[in-house]
Amino acid sequence: MNTPFDWLLLIVFLLAEWRLTVRALRFARRRWAGRRWVAARAAIVLFDVLLVPGYLFTFDAVLPRIPMNHRLGIFIGAATLAYLTIASAVLVVWEARSAIRRHLDARVSVGRRRALNTAGSLLMAAPFAALGYGALIERTDFRVHEIEIPLPGLGADLDGLRILQLSDIHLSAFLSERELARVIDACRQFHPQFAVVTGDLISSRGDPLDACIRQLARLGSDAGTFGCMGNHEHIAGAEKHAAEQGARAGIRFLRSRNVALRFGQSTLNLVGVDYQPVSRKRLYLKGAERLVDPAACNVLLSHNPDVFPVAVQQGYNLMLAGHTHGGQVTVEIFEQTLNPARFFTPYVYGLYRSGAAAGYVTRGIGTIGIPARLGAPPEISLLRLRKA
Repeated sequence: MNTPFDWLLLIVFLLAEWRLTVRALRFARRRWAGRRWVAARAAIVLFDVLLVPGYLFTFDAVLPRIPMNHRLGIFIGAATLAYLTIASAVLVVWEARSAIRRHLDARVSVGRRRALNTAGSLLMAAPFAALGYGALIERTDFRVHEIEIPLPGLGADLDGLRILQLSDIHLSAFLSERELARVIDACRQFHPQFAVVTGDLISSRGDPLDACIRQLARLGSDAGTFGCMGNHEHIAGAEKHAAEQGARAGIRFLRSRNVALRFGQSTLNLVGVDYQPVSRKRLYLKGAERLVDPAACNVLLSHNPDVFPVAVQQGYNLMLAGHTHGGQVTVEIFEQTLNPARFFTPYVYGLYRSGAAAGYVTRGIGTIGIPARLGAPPEISLLRLRKA
């Protein structure tokens, strides 16, 4: 928990759970007495105590250190986070409805009071419905997003070049190999010139990394498949294994390395870097400037999109990134898009431009935390370079 959003979320959850606990204890005290009251109070307190390790399981750096079944820990963490999110939302609606009812004039008609109660009940049910839809429907509603990226000075033989991008697969308890196989099957029909994977093949240690690589090897693009490492490969301690197994399967992970791809008389210089931690902003892309080829179109693969301004300064023409999941849960209020990723970076989703350079941030395939997506469906990105 080292970001402002983490601390804000923790404070919100603590306040909400404290308020809910007070309400639950008052309800139990009115309804029961004697041993039943003691048992109810103990159960409420025990539930609150169990939320602490459950919430800790949502942090990927913590889970691998806990001596328990990995998959069980993921489910407990997801269930805890889902409960805290829904409970907080329901509490806000409940408190708002209660405040309105207290201020209603006694002369307000019974019909209006009933309408208020009905509207409040529907609003309290909305978080449950939204989570169910996001988990059961939108989480696996894999969509293809085709976008043209104009680049000034693009070589004639690179005009129209198709790049397939996959990112944030998170093959784990909440995305099966069969679901990933559906994604790969959809990708194979596009026949891109080459494919890139911009990090987070898995979520944590113990996830089926080899199965993910096996599926990615089926992409079958003309010039091959290339990738960079995400923060979850680092958390799982799987960077070396991913690089080695990827190489055996024909996938080249570029770890502060470049490869020159020749298309006709034009060259595309593809560069990849390992995950660039936000905590080390001053060291973003350190040494990556040496991999830039002034005579080529330079494309950078970076899991973290926050490096975009530095990439532009170093001379990269295009950056491809992921990491944000497009917010994963995105809500539009008064024409403003609200999602957790906005607390971390201004580069949440889509095409960004800075002078002659461009950066594209994909929503990715999988999920982290709560296994649900809302307003940010999983994405297969098909990018086409165009001469500006």
